[in-house]
Amino acid sequence: MEAVMIIDILRRAKANIVVASVGDNLEILASRKVKLVADLLLDEAAKLTYDLVVLPGGLGGAQAFAKSDKLVNLLKKQAESNKPYGAICASPALVLEPHGLLKGKKATAYPVMCDKLSDQSHIDNRVVVDGNLITSRGPGTSMEFALGIVEKFFGRPKALELAKGLLVRQ
Repeated sequence: MEAVMIIDILRRAKANIVVASVGDNLEILASRKVKLVADLLLDEAAKLTYDLVVLPGGLGGAQAFAKSDKLVNLLKKQAESNKPYGAICASPALVLEPHGLLKGKKATAYPVMCDKLSDQSHIDNRVVVDGNLITSRGPGTSMEFALGIVEKFFGRPKALELAKGLLVRQ
């Protein structure tokens, strides 16, 4: 759910999105047996540079992301270059935290995962932006998360315009 919401809203903002699969094929079987088709395998995607790298949530997805050295290295390169990166749901706790990508940063995650975060001062916030990091809690906050990314890259007026068109309460 988070992946679809992020992809859809960023494409509405006219962002150039690359969906990468950490698996061996382009078809991704997400939570609840939802099928998504990636643009590239991570092996190819990792050769490129990005303005933003963002991870959707879901326990299974977050576990797969955490085991992918190539993805973790891409995220570390993003962070070291002071470029934006983010995650939602279980991914902040299971991917970013154990790989040192939340060090010195405020973040949030899915409620039952928040005890894994070293800094829990902002865990109740629906979306947390701390410098080049953006995190969010889960399915119910995915629209706010995606609109927060739009605001960061395209400005508040664009995010408000999209929110209005999506009938998001302001």
